[in-house]
Amino acid sequence: MTVTTAPPRAGTPRTATSVRSLGLVLGVVLLLAALALSLAVGTKQIPLDQVWAGLFSPSGSENDTIVRELRLPRTAIGVAVGASLGLAGGVMQTLTRNPLADPGLLGVNAGAAAAVVTAISVLGITSFGGYLWFALAGAAVAATAVNALGGGRLATPVRLALAGTAVNAALFGYVNGLQLWNLGTLDAMRHWSVGTLAKRDVQLLYDVLPLLVAGALLAFALGRPLGALALGEEHARALGTSVRRTRVLSVVSVTLLCGGATAVCGPIGFVGLMIPHAARAFCGPDPRWLLPYCALYAPVLLLVSDVLGRVVVAPSEIEVGIVTAFLGGLLFIHLVRQRKVAQL
Repeated sequence: MTVTTAPPRAGTPRTATSVRSLGLVLGVVLLLAALALSLAVGTKQIPLDQVWAGLFSPSGSENDTIVRELRLPRTAIGVAVGASLGLAGGVMQTLTRNPLADPGLLGVNAGAAAAVVTAISVLGITSFGGYLWFALAGAAVAATAVNALGGGRLATPVRLALAGTAVNAALFGYVNGLQLWNLGTLDAMRHWSVGTLAKRDVQLLYDVLPLLVAGALLAFALGRPLGALALGEEHARALGTSVRRTRVLSVVSVTLLCGGATAVCGPIGFVGLMIPHAARAFCGPDPRWLLPYCALYAPVLLLVSDVLGRVVVAPSEIEVGIVTAFLGGLLFIHLVRQRKVAQL
């Protein structure tokens, strides 16, 4: 007797896994398209065939120089920073069970920026290797302060958002004050302080890449514990998850990712807010799927925003941090309006 097995119906785990896998493939395709746009589009438009030739068979032409020396480092930094900010946002939202958690919104990027500006203007540290560690320390201190002001374990999403807004305002006021006090710092940091991919030396990426990779690997390793913690602390303990260790390692991961990214490009906000929300519509809340989605789609958003900043007011540019702030601000307003007033 032959037994036939009916194919899985829509909604079964096998179908859900197929849809999620398809989303990852789509993310790879979109990332490749964003890479091509970033290399080809700017003040001077370069055809894709010449971009390819400039990358793999350069002849020393002007287009080859633009592609290899200007746009390729900018694009590589955009991919690394975008993935870092997206992963940090995914970890923060899952850890805090807060849909408004974001490295920029909760003051992490502002803390890193304040520490970097302090190192440069007050202590006279000008080397990237010197102020990188200040960025990491500033990110960690700011994250701790916002969590404490928001109520610690009793914090609600809106209270954390309000605490983050207050810390952001205070730290950026401090940054602006230092820049005005020291005009040399203002001239050196005025583009960096709003978040930019322009004129970033690729050596900066080489210096910070080990920290970003370590933070990313730690984030992926925390996928299962974070998924258990999202069910609540009691459920997580029942499943054998160490709540304290998961929280500490998550903070370490976010600090490495945000501190390193901010040290290279300045504070870029809302990438970690927008991408996890968009990803959940396709992969659900499971961090084991959410984090890879964030790592793929966040660089797409950052690179496309950077391209928009190049062409909207060409031949001038709008820094990518301004573009992401505009897009993220609209989403943030939408999210806040959905929260109940009672949560305040």
